[in-house]
Amino acid sequence: MDVSAVSNSQPAAQVSGAAKTLGKDDFLKLFVTQLQYQDPMSPMNSTDFTAQLAQFGSLEQLTNLSSQMKDMLTYQNSLQNTLTAGLIGKKVKISGNGVALKGTAQIAYTLPQDAAKVKLSLYDTNGNLVREIDAGPQKSREGSYTWDGKDSTGKTLPDGQYTVKVDAVDASGNALNATATSDGTVTGISYDNNVTYLVIDGKTKVQLSDIKEINGGT
Repeated sequence: MDVSAVSNSQPAAQVSGAAKTLGKDDFLKLFVTQLQYQDPMSPMNSTDFTAQLAQFGSLEQLTNLSSQMKDMLTYQNSLQNTLTAGLIGKKVKISGNGVALKGTAQIAYTLPQDAAKVKLSLYDTNGNLVREIDAGPQKSREGSYTWDGKDSTGKTLPDGQYTVKVDAVDASGNALNATATSDGTVTGISYDNNVTYLVIDGKTKVQLSDIKEINGGT
């Protein structure tokens, strides 16, 4: 057989477009072809034969497992989206430093231990400090403060999104890791790159893992 004739009969474009990876079907074809063209005077070693069968079996199992995982992920996402839709209209507490002002705003935070002093610093969307509030000493618990919506001069600020920073120190003046939370109403659901987000008060998007508490309807 003229080997050069056989090899040159395949167009270069077809060769360049060949698959770069082997699937289970390709593996099986190569395996069968190998059996057809093996030297009858020197057949394949039984150990090698068994090893190749084991490789094919492992490939088959991994392919099936991958397919099953994709099906499970699709089902999980579908179930999650269905359950999430039931949260629309619910009041929730979320982790984060966002504050939605509507006349007044409820600022919540968690303290890891008793605090000798707690200070709340409020910023507008441009990062400008608009108000500092001395909340005084607090016990180790989930604290809250109702902001009247006024700045440091007593001027009423427009409704909208603000940011709060919680600073707390213990009796020795050591800083405490205070975590800010905020309350809001779930007004919608958003999907981005297969991730489900809850829309809070029509503006803020948070993931389900950010939800700390669900308080019921409006």
